Amino acid sequence: QVQLVESGGGLVQAGGSLRLSCAASGLTNSNYPMGWFRQAPGKERQFVAAISRIGGIAISADSVKARFTISRDNAKNTMYLQMNSLKPEDTAVYYCAANRYGDASDLQRKQDFWGQGTQVTVSS
Repeated sequence: QVQLVESGGGLVQAGGSLRLSCAASGLTNSNYPMGWFRQAPGKERQFVAAISRIGGIAISADSVKARFTISRDNAKNTMYLQMNSLKPEDTAVYYCAANRYGDASDLQRKQDFWGQGTQVTVSS
């Protein structure tokens, strides 16, 4: 059974930083991409960033590229999202996602598994 468990969300002032984590279990395949999506109230879920397991190849949305950094520790089966210079428009529920196979770009189009989400609120 695959599980993705996010942590690290919270309330932060604009300009501040947060680090999200996503711990994966049950994914026995050696090559699975992971990524982050977010959903603000009344809006559709949108892609934030994704990273492959082998090579750590990462892609990210233009809106966060200069401020967010995605990384992963394969030994711990854990992915991270370092979010700096946060803005009120970054306020959303952030979801971790993973696929059984493929690369980061595949995850942008299709997601096999989801975490339960963690709330990030940025106050102005």
